[in-house]
Amino acid sequence: MKTADIVGSIDIEQIELKSFSRSMAEIEWLLLILVMLYYVSPGAHVTNPFGMIVSLVAFSLFILSFHYLNFNTKQTRWKLAIETWVMIGFISWTLLQTGGVSSPLLNLYLLAIIASAITLGKIITLLEIGLIAAFYMYLEAPTFRSTDFTLIDFSQIMTLFSPFLLIAYITTMLAADVHSSRQMFKSLSETDDMTGLLNKRSFHVTLIKAAKLAMRYSQPLSIMVIDADNLKGINDEFGHKAGDRLIIMLGDIIHDCLRTSDVIARYGGDEFVVLLPQASAGKAIEAGNRIRLAVQNSSFDVGGNRINSTVSIGISSYPEDAVNINEILEKADKSLYQSKKAGRNLVSHYSYPESEDITEQTVIAE
Repeated sequence: MKTADIVGSIDIEQIELKSFSRSMAEIEWLLLILVMLYYVSPGAHVTNPFGMIVSLVAFSLFILSFHYLNFNTKQTRWKLAIETWVMIGFISWTLLQTGGVSSPLLNLYLLAIIASAITLGKIITLLEIGLIAAFYMYLEAPTFRSTDFTLIDFSQIMTLFSPFLLIAYITTMLAADVHSSRQMFKSLSETDDMTGLLNKRSFHVTLIKAAKLAMRYSQPLSIMVIDADNLKGINDEFGHKAGDRLIIMLGDIIHDCLRTSDVIARYGGDEFVVLLPQASAGKAIEAGNRIRLAVQNSSFDVGGNRINSTVSIGISSYPEDAVNINEILEKADKSLYQSKKAGRNLVSHYSYPESEDITEQTVIAE
């Protein structure tokens, strides 16, 4: 196994959120520009020009602070939600100064609705629709007080407000479909087709998170690298379908021998890698021998022939053997090589001291 530089591995969710954040910034600048253009246009009706200028400046500062002063901070959906709420507040204030529901800027609410539907999902969007409806009714309040409010008046208000509901519904529905497709492709990109286990890239992301937790809270962590001893021979004698069955069997056995908190991935070919969070060297060796014996005692039938295999296993642990993520993978790799060199069907640990608890099938990597 060649150890990649996994420190630079990509957090897919953060990429998505940063992309949403950039789109949100563009929508906010567009909103600001549209309001400014209306303000400077001839014949614009503005009841409080000074208040409008203050709100424009305040909204500009909000955009700058949220998107540029904290550019390198971690993005969250709550930040996006706050932005849409501020947009709704800014639009409502603008409408209050430019004619209420009769303002030509009323449809600016659609920008906030679309931004929310795309980035935040159905529930948050419905809550924001309710907030917009409350502002809308507030803007119509003078009309209610000046005349008797009838069912016809209510129907007219709902007719005017219905486009917002329709846009919200259609946008959230399309966004949900896109999200579902994205999750499907994400799952396909993170798992191995043959075994259904995590693949190399997604394992690296998980390992980085687990290693950070282990270092932060001074907890042990172990890595186990597992390699089939005779896949090539099985492929040559019985064909690649038999080799594929062996790989699937190994994946199932390894999975069954581990804790629910352990993470297993197919690293490529006939090689598997296992992350054992909060597992000391001794516990990792116990798990490794459990897997080794289970594989040794398992077999499957191909054309009347019983096919069996053995595995070689290399283990490295934090903090006994390594101080960073790359080092722990490299030393697990060296331990695997030691198992192969010493005769195969062995569990090797990089620097585990001599102990009566270690079976004679466990060797120490040099």
